[in-house]
This record gives sequence, structure tokens and C-alpha cells, in this order.
Amino acid sequence: MQTSKGQGDELNPSADTAGNTRNVSKVKVWLTPSQSEFIEFVLFYGASELSKSLKLVHDMALYHSDISINADEKRALFSVKCLWEGVEEI
Repeated sequence: MQTSKGQGDELNPSADTAGNTRNVSKVKVWLTPSQSEFIEFVLFYGASELSKSLKLVHDMALYHSDISINADEKRALFSVKCLWEGVEEI
């Protein structure tokens, strides 16, 4: 679509600003290539499916295992819990 000056709306910063910035964070964070690849994987695979899988692995290790869990393993399970909760928010 062209404006009266012959420029497209994509060049007009005020055109549909609310629609374009609705899901954009106000904090600019630069991602490393591996972080970007991980986010792409999560979005491709499905955040809810990945979250369910992480929760299942956590619960299997914690509740369906007869082995004792040491402090390092407890921290790792807590990290998995934080990860699945974070993925749920995506």
C-alpha cells in the first residue's frame, strides 16, 4: 500500500504500531546462535509438548525410582522443574 508520498506503509513508523509491537519486549536482548536455535526448536516442537516431556522425566526420576537422590541430583531436578515451568510460559 502506498502513501500520498509514494512510500509504502512499512516505511511509516506510525503505521499500525500497536499491532506490530504487541508481543515485542521493551528490553533488547541479543541471543547467541545456540540460544536462537534452542528457541526455534522449542517453538517448532511445541512448548507445551516439551514442557510435558520435561515434567514427565522429572516425575519419573523423583517419584518412580527407588534410587536415593543426592544434593547434586536434587539441584538438577529442580533445574528441570524451572525449565519446564519457563517453557510453559512461552
